[in-house]
Amino acid sequence: MQYSSKDFGKTASQMTVEMPEKLIHKAVCDSGESEGFSQERKHPVFIVDVPSKTMSMTIGGLLVGQSTNRHRHTYETIIYIQQGHGMSKIEDQEVKWKAGDAIYIPVWAWHSHHNLSEEECVYIACENAPLLQNLGVAVRDESE
Repeated sequence: MQYSSKDFGKTASQMTVEMPEKLIHKAVCDSGESEGFSQERKHPVFIVDVPSKTMSMTIGGLLVGQSTNRHRHTYETIIYIQQGHGMSKIEDQEVKWKAGDAIYIPVWAWHSHHNLSEEECVYIACENAPLLQNLGVAVRDESE
């Protein structure tokens, strides 16, 4: 259910489940439903397509020697490294990481990621971007 300003102070007396049609996105990286190589981000990105209104998950990769663009956004991000090792520049700090590590990217912090390994880096990124998109305040800024 969605509320408007005329509904201020009203809440449901009981919680109910709103079951979406889609509860699973099978074979995320192989299904053909995801982007694959992102022209915007310049590296592989597979969007986990489930009907979450507050969180998103992507599976990404950095090829050997590849780096992301320096960018920032109004949503926070947690990145779990599945494979490879490298380094992220977050504002003025360098954070070295390897498979099994998790990295936190604060809201509006300039950052970039760099694969320093001899294999593709694979990661899972979880963000609260959909929550902010639904509020109309999600912004992503790429540096030149």
